[in-house]
Amino acid sequence: MSIQTIEEMNGLKAAADAVAIALRKMQAYAGVGMSTKEIDEYGYQILQSFGANPAPKKDYNFPGWTCISINHEACHGIPSEHRILKEGDLVNIDVSAELNGFYADNGGSFILGQDYQNLQPLVRASQDILHLALAKIKHGVRISAVGGLIEKEARKRGFQVIRNICGHGIGRKLHESPDEIPCYRDLFNRERFTKNAVVAIETFISTGAKYVYEEEDGWTLSTDDDSFVAQHEHTIVVTEGEPIILTIENGI
Repeated sequence: MSIQTIEEMNGLKAAADAVAIALRKMQAYAGVGMSTKEIDEYGYQILQSFGANPAPKKDYNFPGWTCISINHEACHGIPSEHRILKEGDLVNIDVSAELNGFYADNGGSFILGQDYQNLQPLVRASQDILHLALAKIKHGVRISAVGGLIEKEARKRGFQVIRNICGHGIGRKLHESPDEIPCYRDLFNRERFTKNAVVAIETFISTGAKYVYEEEDGWTLSTDDDSFVAQHEHTIVVTEGEPIILTIENGI
């Protein structure tokens, strides 16, 4: 989507506020012994309070209101009453929603309680690299250049990037053009960011794996070598200078 009016900007901001506040509250609510289903239902209540519709369910009939992925799962984890959170888990919550015809997407990984698996450096890298990438994005910048920055910064910290999941355009649908905003320098991608475009920028940073694979549930994408993956995501508007970060409410 390319924003053309103040009304469109306000509509996007409202959707972004809903998902950002839901994400922040879900992260604070999560606790040892809870099921991912409990956290998902809590997030749904928050989205409902804004009048927002969970996008994965609305657009793809995803079997949950939000995506909650644990440890070796990179994304699209299905909330379940049988998935119980443990001390030290690496938890990723990804919240996307539609409100009055506008979509926004926001995600973040965190360590639940004590960091027994020493994963905080991975989480911090994902957060920091996302903000480094956002600082580079403006009108005319190649998408591949931002992907190259993400990959370079991950390797500098001793990590890898996941190459087969990526950011995307957003606005009037959950997934729009540009279809792919990868976490690596894709030399075949000749697209550039354009002024007023709305995009969801994501980092997928791994302790080792470069690819993820679909589980038997048909949704969850996981590493096949027990690598851990951290993800962070913001919905932004591209400008001729610094981007407008719409989903800043979650404080990352």
